Amino acid sequence: MSAAPVFTRSLARSWRGFLGWAAAILAVLALYLPLYSSLAGQDLQELIQGLPPELVSALGYDDITSGAGYTQSTFFGLIGFVLFTIAAVAWGTRALAGDEESGTMELTLAHAVSRVRLVVELAAAVTVRLLALGVFAGLAVLAFNGPAGLDLEAGNVWAASAALTGVALLTGAVAMAAGALTGRRVAAMGAAAGVAVAGYALNAVANQNPDLEVLHRVSPYHWAFGARPLADGADWAGLAGLYGAALLLFVVAALALDRRDIGR
Repeated sequence: MSAAPVFTRSLARSWRGFLGWAAAILAVLALYLPLYSSLAGQDLQELIQGLPPELVSALGYDDITSGAGYTQSTFFGLIGFVLFTIAAVAWGTRALAGDEESGTMELTLAHAVSRVRLVVELAAAVTVRLLALGVFAGLAVLAFNGPAGLDLEAGNVWAASAALTGVALLTGAVAMAAGALTGRRVAAMGAAAGVAVAGYALNAVANQNPDLEVLHRVSPYHWAFGARPLADGADWAGLAGLYGAALLLFVVAALALDRRDIGR
């Protein structure tokens, strides 16, 4: 038997889904990034100036005329964020709540796999999938960097990819923690989606008014992108917050499942 049977089985049964998410990311990047060379300059600047300042600030379009600003606004901070979030919610929800509702978890636990070990291996599988998706996204952005004239620094691309992966991992960890606490898909999915939407909304609201800066401190989205990693490099404090919070939530999931009687 494999030393990590739950981990390997989880990865094995999800590779088709992973390829689907990778294809979606590549399609988005292929659609948006090549447009930069034709949009950059006066036309794009005039387009942004024609939008309400509040909308520009909320969407993070302040620096959209630069390659880093354009890539952040179109992919990392918007479409990529949405895709990674949906993937994380789906994988995190299925990991515990989905398996419990379908009865798969009981079968796994019957094979002498402890509940804590189950959570650890499933959390590792979710983490590996999201990290792999982040690496793929980084490589794809770098592939378009030269042809699209984005002038991005490779180190900054990886910093932004790490931030995108981190905020998605936090969302997936919320889904697993909620699933461990309740055993219900709806609760796991709702909690994870709620955290992702709230994080984005809090960041957008805080961007409107300096007096609301406190909202940035509780927004995972701001932890990821507030320091502009694609333009200025890695924000180690923000990354530590994202990955540390995800780890803490995985621990919560393990403790919660270990204390619950799931044998119905």
